[in-house]
Amino acid sequence: MPGDGKAAPERGVPARGLSAHILPTSATMVGVCMTVLSIGHLAPRGEVRVAIDKLLAVDAIVFLVSAVLSFMSLRPGQSRLRYEWWGELLFICGLALLALGAVVLAFVIN
Repeated sequence: MPGDGKAAPERGVPARGLSAHILPTSATMVGVCMTVLSIGHLAPRGEVRVAIDKLLAVDAIVFLVSAVLSFMSLRPGQSRLRYEWWGELLFICGLALLALGAVVLAFVIN
């Protein structure tokens, strides 16, 4: 179908899927996690802040792995679809973790 973003097989150009979008967005989200980590230091010291710091640090790693998997899915090879699927799954998990951290942080900061 024209305009759907997928290349026709007869042209010999591989379809990219969502990986072309997830790769730069995941890299940006690593920076967002680092920014939220810095903002988290406005909260009073305590166990909750340490938990938020650790959650966001793990979340940055999740986004980094998602970016690497998305990059690997853009390279030619038989495992492209598997890498893309895992990259997408980790990206969604990373977004959920970031949202969870933001909600907890919102209730901790006075």
